[in-house]
Amino acid sequence: MTFIDQQVDITTDFEPEEDAPIPTREIRYRRAILLVVAYAVSIAVALGLSAILIAATNHSPHDAFEALYTGSLKTRGAWGRTIEQAGPLLLVALGSVIANRAGVFNIGQEGQVLIGAFAGTLVALKVPGPHHLILVLTLIAAFAGGAAWAGIAAGLNIWRGLNVVITTLLLIFIAQEFVQFAVTRAWFLQQSNALGIASPQSDIIAPGLHMPVIGSPPKFYLQSGFLVALGFTIIVAFLLARTRWGFRLKMLGHNPNAARHAGVSVVAVGGAALLISGGFAGLAGGVLLTSTVFSLQPAMANNVGWEGLLVALVARNRPVAVVFVALFFGALRAGGGFLTTTGVPSYLVDVIQAFMVLATLFPPMFMSWLDRRRVRRAAAPRRVPTTPVPEIAPAR
Repeated sequence: MTFIDQQVDITTDFEPEEDAPIPTREIRYRRAILLVVAYAVSIAVALGLSAILIAATNHSPHDAFEALYTGSLKTRGAWGRTIEQAGPLLLVALGSVIANRAGVFNIGQEGQVLIGAFAGTLVALKVPGPHHLILVLTLIAAFAGGAAWAGIAAGLNIWRGLNVVITTLLLIFIAQEFVQFAVTRAWFLQQSNALGIASPQSDIIAPGLHMPVIGSPPKFYLQSGFLVALGFTIIVAFLLARTRWGFRLKMLGHNPNAARHAGVSVVAVGGAALLISGGFAGLAGGVLLTSTVFSLQPAMANNVGWEGLLVALVARNRPVAVVFVALFFGALRAGGGFLTTTGVPSYLVDVIQAFMVLATLFPPMFMSWLDRRRVRRAAAPRRVPTTPVPEIAPAR
């Protein structure tokens, strides 16, 4: 049993069937209007439900939404925070797009982010050299660490036929325990402290290993990690759309049996897609390490892996759309930090974010239902009116 037998049908494009008639300009215009209306209604419903929950906990919905807006979009510094949060999400989403295109559903990004940060921390703290070189090596090591961790799932699938979805999920918990072990052992990566009291984290990496920042808070600033993610987005979009490798990924995702008969190595292409997906998640861990956290911590992933996977699914596995969805999720994360200052419980912040995610998922599903309905109507047999034939009296 290989990647052929374990592929998951990820219906995220929400497109009409192949036999659907080509829509006219009027139909496309009405469809675009309906899509905008559906997004507006679903987001309004999500905000309304969020307001009800906030009011039920004896807090002001107005203050909560104002804090959400202030933390994400109100000032130039807030825009910088949103972009900063979007960078790691964009990297995880890019890897997820590649794996999903190949029909290999990787859900272990949360653990791959941690292992990438671990590998990057080893290089940043243990390898001597010029800071600019070590920074590059840290990011390369983070990518390699995430790819290696995803490679365990690929190897188990090829060797023993284990399901990729299950193994990538279970490897998250192993990664969390491994990092916890690493930062609680003085001989490994635990923080050194002259007073004998050490926290369960690594030492802080040198300031020269921090990723460059354009500008500075509270004014607008731009983390170079987002620029790295944006550069990879352009590369991935080109490779998926214009190269033979991208065509093979698409063929494998649509029909692995046809891909195999066409000469595509299912194991090689599917396994490479899984490794690249893990590599991008690991690189996101390296960006977190060198741009915001600056030390290895067991909880540093902070749902970046899960939300990055959601970004890819909401964007329907389209690299260009991933950028805008990542910025939307980044705004939710940046504003969520300010939301807790109003006294709203932290778990409600997660619930509000979940409502907003569902609000972005509903419109494509609704449009898909409308498209299928239109196809069924077009394919239904039509009654042709017939003219009754007058009866002819028999000749006498």
